[in-house]
Amino acid sequence: MPIKEDQGRFRAIIKGRIKENFRKYVSQGEMIGKRENEFVKIPIPQIDIPNFRYGPKQKGGVGQGEGKPGDSVGDPGDGQGQAGDQSGEHMLEAELTIDELAEILGEALELPRIEPKGTKNVETTKNKYSGLSPVGPEGLRHFRSSYKRALKRYITSGMYDPEDPIVVPIRRDFQYRTFKTVSKPMTRAVIIYMMDVSGSMGDEQKEIVRLESFWINAWLKKHYKGLESRFIIHDAAAKEVDEDTFFRTSESGGTLISSAYKLAQEMIEKEYPPAEWNIYPFHFSDGDNWSGEDTRLCIRIIRDFFLQNCNVFCYGQVESKYGSGQFLKDLQKDFPNDERIILSQIENRDKILDSIKAFLGKGK
Repeated sequence: MPIKEDQGRFRAIIKGRIKENFRKYVSQGEMIGKRENEFVKIPIPQIDIPNFRYGPKQKGGVGQGEGKPGDSVGDPGDGQGQAGDQSGEHMLEAELTIDELAEILGEALELPRIEPKGTKNVETTKNKYSGLSPVGPEGLRHFRSSYKRALKRYITSGMYDPEDPIVVPIRRDFQYRTFKTVSKPMTRAVIIYMMDVSGSMGDEQKEIVRLESFWINAWLKKHYKGLESRFIIHDAAAKEVDEDTFFRTSESGGTLISSAYKLAQEMIEKEYPPAEWNIYPFHFSDGDNWSGEDTRLCIRIIRDFFLQNCNVFCYGQVESKYGSGQFLKDLQKDFPNDERIILSQIENRDKILDSIKAFLGKGK
């Protein structure tokens, strides 16, 4: 138990350190670089874990061999160079779950809990066993832990006889499993990411989208079990791709945003009935579109389909020196006060957190 308590305190320290430097971690992508399934390894500087360090063996000196009172501890070395004036950088890799990262995100941005839409949403509860306690109902007594405590008591008191290894636990040896009731939303949800991959969307713009989508996914996974993610890329034409292709594809053609919106609409109509699914379309672009006519078509699809069938429609405009940024202005003009559509301007990596706050801060 003391070891577990120490581990808990240490993890609390790590979470506090991450929260303090959260904007840096988000903008630099340090949390995504070493991802393994549902765990992320994060390099944390300047946290030392106490440990023993053993010197070389068979070297002689005081404490080893024939040392006498008054002997010198050692002769000065003949090393070269000057002593540094900066402390060393100590790095520790902390492993956190995606759910723990989502919790840190929610605390850092003060995000509200999402309220799933629809009448078929069901929330179930289950008991999660979280540790041991010296008190509890007999049905939750943990035999192995109780026996270990009794055995330890027998050995330390000299009562244990290997020839007659009978150990009888008494009341103070008993250990009971503890639990807490956890609510798990059983609603189904899908995120449909759409991204412009035309020539004006460079590597930096795609990296911003990659970082932001990681945190959006983390937060929504905390609220929906079995969250699905789909990926659509477009220039003048749209197609569905896997996640790896989504962030690595570059094209040189023009931009026809409606092609992505039409494909997303088709995907929703075929596979995700709005009455049963919570649907989150996210579109990222630098704001260029082929024509004003296509922009009007996009606005019509947003108004007549996405806003009627999705939890929310989110558009993030990633600033690019080659993009005009006009699409955001058009959406702001046509949807000035509609809370079902959320618009965000992402000027650089430092604005990622602000964009996430805008997208998720309403709890939709």
